[in-house]
Amino acid sequence: MRPRSSLFGELQRRNVFRAATFYAASAWLLVEVVTQLSPVFEISDGVVRWIVIAALVAFPFAMLFSWLYEWTPTGIRRESEIDASASISHLTARQLDRLIIVVLLLATLLLLANKFVLRPRVEALVDRSIAVLPLVDEVGGKDGQYFSDGLSENLIAALSRFHGLKVINRNSSFQFRGSKDDSRGIGRKLGAAHLLEGSVRRDGDQVQVVLELIKAADGSTLWSQRYQRPYDDLFALQDQIAAAVASALKAKLLPGDAVAVNNDRPPSGNLEAYNAYLQGKFYEARNTEADFGKAIDNYRNATRLDPRYARAHAALSLILTRRAGRFLATERMQQGYADARAAVDTALALQPNLAAAHMARGTLLIWSEFNWISGEAEIRRARELDPHDDAILLALGEVEAILGHVDRAVTLTKQALSTDTLNARAWHSLATYQMSLGQLDEAESSLRRAMLVQPGMFGNHEQLAIINILRGDAAGALREADLENPGDWRNAARARALQIGPDRAAADAALARMIHDQPDKAAYQIAQVQALRKDSDNVFVWLERAWSSRDPGIGLLLFDPLLQPYQQDARFAAFCTKVGLPYVSKAKR
Repeated sequence: MRPRSSLFGELQRRNVFRAATFYAASAWLLVEVVTQLSPVFEISDGVVRWIVIAALVAFPFAMLFSWLYEWTPTGIRRESEIDASASISHLTARQLDRLIIVVLLLATLLLLANKFVLRPRVEALVDRSIAVLPLVDEVGGKDGQYFSDGLSENLIAALSRFHGLKVINRNSSFQFRGSKDDSRGIGRKLGAAHLLEGSVRRDGDQVQVVLELIKAADGSTLWSQRYQRPYDDLFALQDQIAAAVASALKAKLLPGDAVAVNNDRPPSGNLEAYNAYLQGKFYEARNTEADFGKAIDNYRNATRLDPRYARAHAALSLILTRRAGRFLATERMQQGYADARAAVDTALALQPNLAAAHMARGTLLIWSEFNWISGEAEIRRARELDPHDDAILLALGEVEAILGHVDRAVTLTKQALSTDTLNARAWHSLATYQMSLGQLDEAESSLRRAMLVQPGMFGNHEQLAIINILRGDAAGALREADLENPGDWRNAARARALQIGPDRAAADAALARMIHDQPDKAAYQIAQVQALRKDSDNVFVWLERAWSSRDPGIGLLLFDPLLQPYQQDARFAAFCTKVGLPYVSKAKR
């Protein structure tokens, strides 16, 4: 039996104070490590917060454990079962003292490294970042907006050529058109330390531009300038502005990097052709079937006004391909692809090293011919020609996913999102890759981000429904399916969701409607429904139908979570060989 002692003495003898010190030091070290790794692994502040909360909640339990138990040469034993003469608490105290010193030393070294090495480097990197906000059209009207947006994009393209400067993509920065947020809030949301903003006024044959370079943290103006030129000198005005901003950035941010001239302009200098091209980009960004039609009309007008306008031909080809694959079927789809092929051939004949043209050809080869390898080569060539274009980076990520390299697709898409944080399509694509990898919570988070950026975007609720299907939540899947935009997307989402629910009659009817109404346009989606019904024979029947009708859904095959259960079927490998896809099992990812 042990002699009685004071509570303080007993706490000291049982090493509770030392255990508390070791626990606090270890928790501090853990938080420091997670905090420093958060930028690398994109760990949110919420995760750090929960680690701190968990450490605080666990503290009293850890102290109770140290009071009740003792380390012995034979393992952990209850303290009350150990005779005083057999206790080695004094030796344990020495070991704890050493451990405390080591942990505190590591935490201190990490803190010092962060303060004097890591943080200055990160702050320098973050400081070299800028977002060009859409210039305000002071006159108003759609023509003015095309014009002001064109100037804004010219500046983004010019600044993107700076080595070491992070330039936020147009898709993200243009989300703040007319925003009431202050500079600090905009800078934080975009991940930019500096903002370039201003206004444009076109009055008759005169153009006036006012620009300000602002420090986002406090809203202070680092540089400002006013320009005025005749409209006929628009391209000279663009060059003057780009050179002036470059000069200001050199002085404030960068050591001597040069800026390249933007190549969106028509070779003839035809301002009407340039304006038509800008209008095409404006409608294309709205991402609906009707707006695609308007964009096509404007791109065609640009090429009519300047037949040697290679970039307009390339833009026309890309949007013709996307419209055909997303919204058309059978003969209309094939005609769309034929028109796209003619446009991109013209673009490459005019300008063989135009990155946009190689991206357009790569997309066309993949969507229309299922020529994955040649399509990948074209997009990689586009990346070589213009490594600053995030649209090309996203396209390369899509190719990697098509070829079964889903991890690479995630990496490339996250890289694009680092300068284009408000790109809804990129978040949507990232979610589909994460679903393939079984990262359902991460995929749901990515889709929620996409919906926050673009609430009415098609396909987001459809993918959320698939996530719930993978979780086995029939009610949740049907709820998300019903929230999808009306039409083909909602019908396909409902048909899938019903297959895992209790209403078999409704499930059968939904499938029958798809087969009756869309046997060619939705052949791939019908194969997915058959997969959920575990009807393997019909899965491959409808995959064959999708192949024969040139359904772009074939490109999802190697990263489609609904078809993953069939990857070990010999018919799956044979089908991949037939369509030219490398067979990649889930285990190899």
